[in-house]
Amino acid sequence: MADGAAEHVPPLLIACALRIESLALRTGERGGAGLPVTVVRTGMGPKAAERAVTRTLGGPGLDGAAVLATGFCAGLAPGMHPGDLVVADATRDTYGSTVCEGAEILVKELVKAVPGRTVHTGGLTGSDHVVRGHERAELRAGGAIAVDMESAATLRAAARVGARPVAAVRVVVDAPEHELVRIGTVRGGISAFRVLRGILPAFYEWHRSLLLPRR
Repeated sequence: MADGAAEHVPPLLIACALRIESLALRTGERGGAGLPVTVVRTGMGPKAAERAVTRTLGGPGLDGAAVLATGFCAGLAPGMHPGDLVVADATRDTYGSTVCEGAEILVKELVKAVPGRTVHTGGLTGSDHVVRGHERAELRAGGAIAVDMESAATLRAAARVGARPVAAVRVVVDAPEHELVRIGTVRGGISAFRVLRGILPAFYEWHRSLLLPRR
């Protein structure tokens, strides 16, 4: 790649909410790094995510940054398991929807980064609270395959600051047949943590794909 092309690569901002998610990203496999990357822990919930992303993107060195929301989520589809991956084709909440870019690239790279893990693609919906019981079925009926509290707010805030590539990748820690309140929660959490540690190379490849000429 010519040096002149690299100068036009937007930085990458990876946003997560929880300390344990940030720990997984900080200690994860970093092979393939080399382009400018910033990880920000936003805090829990949509309002915290919106504030943190807006503030961070207003800082130095992040003009035009691509934004990728990540962390854990609750799966909504039957048959999902802790450690499965969700790649959003769009995020949505009560404030609207944001289309994600390069979902197919992320799927391809995630399969390579964490072989053997199931990758689901579809709508990722936002909530302001932990989803339980009947709420899962209601959200699933609305077309979502997973739910979390920050992705929709993160990408909406990023797009509001300025046009940029955005994406969301989540690791299932909680699923219809594997709710957090049930026995096996610890095992499922460890599985999701290990997967989150392994997926950074896929994010870097998605970031690199932004260099490719648009068709």
